[in-house]
Amino acid sequence: MSLLKEAFEKGNFAVTAEMAPPKGTDLSHLIECANKVKGRVHAVNVTDFQSATLKATSLATCKILKDEGLEPVLQITGRDRNRIAIQGELLSAGIFGIENVLALTGDYTGVGDHPGAKPVYDLDSVGILQVASTLAAGKDMSGNGLSGIPKFYLGACVTPKYEPLELQIIKMRKKIKAGAKFFQTQAVYDIDTLKEFKEKTKDLDAKIMIGIVPLKSAGMARYMNKNVPGIFVPDELIDRIKNAEDKTKEGIKIAGEFIRMIKEERLFDGVHIMAIGAEENVPLILDEAGL
Repeated sequence: MSLLKEAFEKGNFAVTAEMAPPKGTDLSHLIECANKVKGRVHAVNVTDFQSATLKATSLATCKILKDEGLEPVLQITGRDRNRIAIQGELLSAGIFGIENVLALTGDYTGVGDHPGAKPVYDLDSVGILQVASTLAAGKDMSGNGLSGIPKFYLGACVTPKYEPLELQIIKMRKKIKAGAKFFQTQAVYDIDTLKEFKEKTKDLDAKIMIGIVPLKSAGMARYMNKNVPGIFVPDELIDRIKNAEDKTKEGIKIAGEFIRMIKEERLFDGVHIMAIGAEENVPLILDEAGL
């Protein structure tokens, strides 16, 4: 059984951390960072060409981390593969014993480092969840039987700070119907967003992990507020990190405090930490959160 699934079923506060593959073949830093959170997180997400940027694949990196004794979460987008390739990737994950899968539609190629690449989008996130569920039931999308069946614990993403929020709830219901058992959210920084989201999702049959992205500077916070849909950093946090002598340390402290509050108040089922290029800071965030 997936360790992440087991944590949820036992009612534990689940913690995952994001590990981005390198642009190249040297995984030494990634492995070093991952080993520092071994035993402290329930699983590590491996991004899939995040922001439409060329990196090593999620599947290969997941296999390396699994061999290191960590439980990976395979992220897979519909942007870069048709349904044949997506099914092949999922079957390969099954061969490696990788159960956790996070289905994503994927950012458009124009935002990445290969803007001329042709996007595929044969399947969106709901379609990926549906096909993963179909494979786990013993057939491919065309109805052909499988020789050996993969086991999956399926997840998806959601944005709590969205207007109108009802559209996100509708999408969540579709994803749950397609097989999603857990959700990891876009980064959240304020308690009001959490409380409203909790009220709107209280009847949904799925576990929810709140996204945590530590702030690095006031400029980063203002940029996200202006340019990243679904992100809202309150003014008091912007002022706090602006006035801090060590901004990285303050960002880690803010993230830890927020995680502690979510856990102590049992607002949601867990957190997903996204250090975004500073994976070495994840243990410090866990320390600050008392995890």
